[in-house]
Amino acid sequence: MSLVYWEPRTYGRDLADLSAARRDLSEDMSGFEPDLVDTVRSCLHELHANACRYGRPGGEVTRHLVLGEDHVLRLTVHNDHGADSVPRIPVERTGEEWDRAEGRRGLLPVDGLADEWGRYAWPVRSGLGVLVWASFALDPAAVLRAARRLLSPVR
Repeated sequence: MSLVYWEPRTYGRDLADLSAARRDLSEDMSGFEPDLVDTVRSCLHELHANACRYGRPGGEVTRHLVLGEDHVLRLTVHNDHGADSVPRIPVERTGEEWDRAEGRRGLLPVDGLADEWGRYAWPVRSGLGVLVWASFALDPAAVLRAARRLLSPVR
């Protein structure tokens, strides 16, 4: 069950929308510790960029943010494509190949920053989409501090 569910945010499938996505996430997470916000923003950046790269032309990218009763913050990025691509970390590269690689490494930072991440297909509107999620286990005391900051009146 969800403790907090933020309204989904939807963007065009364009890398130019990344700055708005990061700004909106910072706004939504304004009560949380800055280090956590930076970590989640970094993951959002990579997941959103992948959604733009692999989504269908003219499609949308939607961001979901949920804080569960288990004190786990879940970031989900959905692109509305119907392609068969599966988000994964390619492991068949040598060190030299990684050094020369121009792409296909965006999930490495997500893997390092999030406690867990994964993906699943989801039927949305008229086709399938892919949702990629990252989760972050939070200290219950940090959740309480964030709630107090979010709910305190502006002075």
